[in-house]
Amino acid sequence: MPVAGRCAVMPDHDDDNLPAPRGRAVPSGRLARLGTFGRLAGGVAGGMLAEGARRLAAGERPTMGDMMLTPANATRIADRLSHLRGAAMKLGQMISMDAGDLLPPELSTIMARMRNQAYRMPPQQLDGVLKAEWGRDWRRRFRHFEASPIAAASIGQVHRATLPDGRLLAIKVQYPGLRESIDADVDNVATLLRVSNLLPATMDIAPLLTEAKRQLAEEADYRREGEQMRAYGERLGDDPRYLVPTLDPALTTDRVLAMSFVEGRPVETLADEPQDIRDRAMTALVDLVLRELFAFGMMQTDPNFANYRWQPDTGRLVLLDFGATRSVPAATAASYRGLIEAGLVHDRDRIRDLAVANGFLGEQAAMAHRPAVDRIIAAVDDAMARPGPFDFGDRAFVPVVREEARALVADRTTWHVPHVETLFVQRKVSGTALLAARLKSRVDVRGLAAAAIGMAVPDRSPDQSMVANQSA
Repeated sequence: MPVAGRCAVMPDHDDDNLPAPRGRAVPSGRLARLGTFGRLAGGVAGGMLAEGARRLAAGERPTMGDMMLTPANATRIADRLSHLRGAAMKLGQMISMDAGDLLPPELSTIMARMRNQAYRMPPQQLDGVLKAEWGRDWRRRFRHFEASPIAAASIGQVHRATLPDGRLLAIKVQYPGLRESIDADVDNVATLLRVSNLLPATMDIAPLLTEAKRQLAEEADYRREGEQMRAYGERLGDDPRYLVPTLDPALTTDRVLAMSFVEGRPVETLADEPQDIRDRAMTALVDLVLRELFAFGMMQTDPNFANYRWQPDTGRLVLLDFGATRSVPAATAASYRGLIEAGLVHDRDRIRDLAVANGFLGEQAAMAHRPAVDRIIAAVDDAMARPGPFDFGDRAFVPVVREEARALVADRTTWHVPHVETLFVQRKVSGTALLAARLKSRVDVRGLAAAAIGMAVPDRSPDQSMVANQSA
């Protein structure tokens, strides 16, 4: 697999630096997938009984969560969900990236294991999918088709192919039965979260589950993704900072996505580059998020690092995987505009009030934990207000935020599910910040944000800074 980790192949996440491929047929029928969940439930139940007996013998009184999230069960869950791929695995990836440090360590372990699994369709199953999409003589379409995938992810795996005229393509092939299993898989993962007591029984996640099913169904529509990729390239025009692969519509079907093969390195390799190169790359990505939010009205909401590549010779960022592209409602953009305006003038009370009014923060949490909320806002505001570009590598404020957030996380009665549109946008914002922190980039976030909403960056005098700190 000589090209893995080097080529732009638009997986919907994860497996750039993969171990040797392990062929394992993806369960494609409803009964087969239900059986896998059944075996998972049986294995987890057995593990819970064993762990409960062990703890009782040691004189402990274990909780349901203690028995559920053992290392053995973590391994068992990760292996089964990785085998299923599809919506089950995709949800796990989304939870692990979005929740970050708020996840219990045991659940974080499960998600990390899922990201590192390397199951792919065996050749016979792959051949069956391509025959169904392209016909029995599909191999005649190519001079060469690499049977071993160069990337594998939750929804499909990617192969490199050469056309008769010599052009290189990246071919993303969807796992069989995935589209038909989305609803059941989402419900089963939700049940897993419920029985593990990781979510309060009073939390209504039904709207979120409905939206997750809709989003995953859209991601599984490769014709739609191809059109989104084409449109995104048109929006960027000739901007030299970005490169979007070109769609091959003749070979694209509902379950196969064909596009130009683009060379590039994983974006994480930028961490080894000089500071100015890292800063330039992340400035381009932060600027892109702001353009999506305030200019395009459309956003690619999946911020997984594997969706970006970097070309050292051109300095361009290769943008990949447009399955999660969705429109940004005007009201959602307006809520972010208001927060940016309040942040630029350091109006911390307004930041808090807007966060509640727009659903970023639950009203009960803001009332019950007002001092902690205000200290979190102050810590972030102080970090953003330092002179010069924002240094994402300086994480001094993070322990403060994490410590203050403990009370909010522990108070399950105030847990709150934001509006789904806000969740998808915030996922992109948070994921971009996470990448910037990984690269230790310095970005003029305030200047970019002010330009995006047409506002001048206000000066902050020493007197203003003192008053803001006293009010915190």
